[in-house]
Amino acid sequence: MITLHGFAASNYYNIVKHTLLYKEVPFQENLIFAGSDELLKVSPVGKVPAITTAEGFNLSEANVICDFIEETYPDTPLYPTDASERAAVRQIMKIAELYLELPSRRLIPYVFSGTQAPDTVKEEVRQVLTRGIGALNQVCQFSPWIAGKELTMADIYMHYVNVVVKACAQAQLDWDVLAEIPGMKEWNKTMSQSDIAQKIEADRVANMPEFMQHVQAQIQAANAK
Repeated sequence: MITLHGFAASNYYNIVKHTLLYKEVPFQENLIFAGSDELLKVSPVGKVPAITTAEGFNLSEANVICDFIEETYPDTPLYPTDASERAAVRQIMKIAELYLELPSRRLIPYVFSGTQAPDTVKEEVRQVLTRGIGALNQVCQFSPWIAGKELTMADIYMHYVNVVVKACAQAQLDWDVLAEIPGMKEWNKTMSQSDIAQKIEADRVANMPEFMQHVQAQIQAANAK
């Protein structure tokens, strides 16, 4: 059985968890926070998520793990069979990561601390998000799924990217980024109503107090140095 290492407050962890649940792959969870010595044993740079297979094979990085799961458990595919269509799915995922998730992530420390990011940081984030919005308006289909008629890995990936975007952009930029992409909010609502997404959201909410305690402990330790 696969062991999924990480914590439910992590959107990257939840991308892998959703993939496993969607494909009905048996797995168990190991609650562990980023940067710990225990995590370094299964993840080379101590990042969440990581997995350990029944054979003892360790693997990290969410997109790499998802590709491994797709190839190992192909019966419920999350990529099209056509090469061009597969590339289109991966293009959406990469744009979402580079131009929505990563710039929004720059605002997380300020969200957690309840402070406002410097105007220079806000402007830099806004510029990158604007590029992402323009790109996604070109490549997303929402017919009904994000890349076409079938649910793909791009749907799972984007759904959990949006968790970070909504939390950070709204709080720090007073900006409803998803509303800038016609069809995105309606699609996101559909995604959130699935049994899998609702289970993952419940687990995320339950994990948040422990995660925030961990964050506060890290901040206190850093300030004490």
